[in-house]
Amino acid sequence: MSKQIPVHDVTPPASKDNSSVDLYASREKIYTRAFTGVFRNLRMVGGAVLFLLYFGTVWLNWGGHQAVWWNLPERKFYIFGTTIWPQDFILLSGLLIVAAFGLFFITVYAGRVWCGYTCPQSVWTWIFMWCEKVTEGDRNQRMKLDKAPMSANKLLRKLAKHSLWLSIGFVTGMTFVGYFSPIRELVIEFFTGQADGWAYFWVGFFTLATYGNAGWLREQVCIYMCPYARFQSVMFDKDTLIVSYDPRRGETRGPRKKDLDYKAKGLGDCIDCTMCVQVCPTGIDIRDGLQIECIGCAACIDACDTIMDKMNYPKGLISYTTEHNLSGQKTHMVRPRLIGYAVVLLAMIGLLATAFVLRPLVGFDVSKDRVLYRENAQGRIENVYSLKVMNKDQRDHVYVLEAGGLPDLKLEGAREIRVAAGDIVSLPVQLSMAPEQLPSTTNEVIFTLKDADDSASQVEAKSRFIGPQIR
Repeated sequence: MSKQIPVHDVTPPASKDNSSVDLYASREKIYTRAFTGVFRNLRMVGGAVLFLLYFGTVWLNWGGHQAVWWNLPERKFYIFGTTIWPQDFILLSGLLIVAAFGLFFITVYAGRVWCGYTCPQSVWTWIFMWCEKVTEGDRNQRMKLDKAPMSANKLLRKLAKHSLWLSIGFVTGMTFVGYFSPIRELVIEFFTGQADGWAYFWVGFFTLATYGNAGWLREQVCIYMCPYARFQSVMFDKDTLIVSYDPRRGETRGPRKKDLDYKAKGLGDCIDCTMCVQVCPTGIDIRDGLQIECIGCAACIDACDTIMDKMNYPKGLISYTTEHNLSGQKTHMVRPRLIGYAVVLLAMIGLLATAFVLRPLVGFDVSKDRVLYRENAQGRIENVYSLKVMNKDQRDHVYVLEAGGLPDLKLEGAREIRVAAGDIVSLPVQLSMAPEQLPSTTNEVIFTLKDADDSASQVEAKSRFIGPQIR
């Protein structure tokens, strides 16, 4: 009796002279069969939600502009009611870290559910496979069509399929570029020939990338290009939920009549119909054990459960299970590794939320003019500064400017600064002092910027006040 998920050696056979092993094998096209089931329905609902978010969010407006808009030329990144500036990129880094630990946590708990249900490569591939079924028929019909000589019927079906693929790729590319260039203007300018050349390039690039990845490469991306398939094995343990075949129940395999007493003939529940292989988007046989090609989509579970129903056998010959469960041991859902990832994930979420709430909604920068100092008409020593005020909020603000740090320090020029929402205002200001009041040649001064509507909200910036050498 197997004590763990069986893993078969799939190393390519050696050549005839046994001196070398051919590590390259040309790709065999995978023809997937249509199927129904609980996990397919779950994936369709999840995919519909993801499509709605991706294609719908780009059309929403918020605060007079596109709700989600990565405005690269102006270095402003709008995410609904929040404006992210380059200075706030640490928050985006924190968001990526949270996403990474979230992926680690879900992988330790439930394997590659991200790949099977929410990865864009998987979601778009399922859509492209649906297009194949609509235009060329189900699995056997497609295989027959590909083997048939070219004809008008075959040409029309192929053209229809590739037209659908390119259409989906085009809408995907247009939408993606629409997150960087306002979608409403982009669509009009694109079709009237007034769009920027880069817009045409990137829409074309992502159209072809979607068409190639989801239409032609498909499982090749998951198996060879995506690093997740490689490092997932480090994250798995014997309590991780994975899609597995139960050899204790299924073996020995073999076809049989529905009402046959197959147990008396030494047969297991697996009737060797290969339906689990025919529905697999990566073309593997889950009965061979855990494999890096498995994306955890549970298509084989749905297909096998359908056959079990027809044979009046219990479902679950292929199921989400664990190595411990397959070997008859107890599965530990709560374990140190999972708790560790959960703690780190919650801590990172807390830190990110705190940093986001406490981040200042005004940016304030002071730089001194290159001229060290000058004497004004009143005989006072004067320094010139360049101030930059950045309003990160979604509404206009009036700020009050003050300066301190030295006695008799006088601020010349405007003290109130009005800055529109999401705007940056640069202005020069002068500070002056009586020369006899200068403590030294170089002195620290502090500029304070207060919100006129909220005096408790203020930011400071330090600079230097330069004067003549004291004799």
